[in-house]
Amino acid sequence: MNPSQPVILLIEDEWQLAQIVKDSLETRGFTMICAADGVEGLRLFRQHKPDVIVMDVMMPHLDGFSLTTEIRKTDRQIPIIFLTAKSQTADVVKGFESGGNDYLKKPFSMDELIVRIRSLLARFGHHPAPPAPSEDEIGIGQFVFQPHKQTLTRNGYTEFLSHREAEVLLRLCRHKNQVMERRPVLLDLWGDDNFFNARSMDVFITKLRRYLKEDPKIQIVNIRGVGYKLIS
Repeated sequence: MNPSQPVILLIEDEWQLAQIVKDSLETRGFTMICAADGVEGLRLFRQHKPDVIVMDVMMPHLDGFSLTTEIRKTDRQIPIIFLTAKSQTADVVKGFESGGNDYLKKPFSMDELIVRIRSLLARFGHHPAPPAPSEDEIGIGQFVFQPHKQTLTRNGYTEFLSHREAEVLLRLCRHKNQVMERRPVLLDLWGDDNFFNARSMDVFITKLRRYLKEDPKIQIVNIRGVGYKLIS
C-alpha cells in the first residue's frame, strides 16, 4: 500500500459494481481494499484499519447495519458510507442509528461518491484526501478537451461541442480506460433512464466517436448491458 494515499475499504457483494467503484477510486488517488460480504469485510477492517468504509446494506452472512454495529464496538471514529437500494425513512434512520455517517442510494454517480468520501476525510481528519484532478484541460490522445469551453482541439482545429456532448465526454474522461455505467449518466443528464433517453445517449456517443476518429488510438467501446469505455 502507498502510505500517502487514503485507504478505502469497499464491502459490496455485487462483483460488477465493486469492480467499477474500485477502478474509479484507484484512478482518483485512493488505495482500495475490497470484500464481498460482511464477514470478510469485518476481517479486512481489523487487519488494515482503513480511513473510510463504503459498504452495501444487503449482504450475505452479515448485513451492513449489523457489521457497522460490530465495528462501532471498537472504533467510533472511522467514517462509514452506506450504499443501498433502500430509501425508506426507517431504513435511513436505522443506518444512522447503527453508526453510519452517510447514505448513498443506488444507482449513484461515482462523482457523488468521491465528493462524499473527500468530505468525510476532511471532516474526520483521518487522512488528507487526494486533490481533485484539474478539468480545465483534459488530454485525450491527440486532442485537448476543455469542458468549460465545450471545445475539442487537435492540430489547431477546434470542434465546438453542445452542452450535452461535452457533459457525456467529460464523464467518459473521468472513467478513462474504465467502464462508464450508462444508467447513472442517464439519470444525471436526462433525468430518466427510459428507452428513448437511452437511444438519445447512443446518438451522442456516435457523435463523439466521429469527432475523435482522427486519432486511431482513441476508441469509445460499448460494454454490453453496462455502458461505455473510453480507451486512449
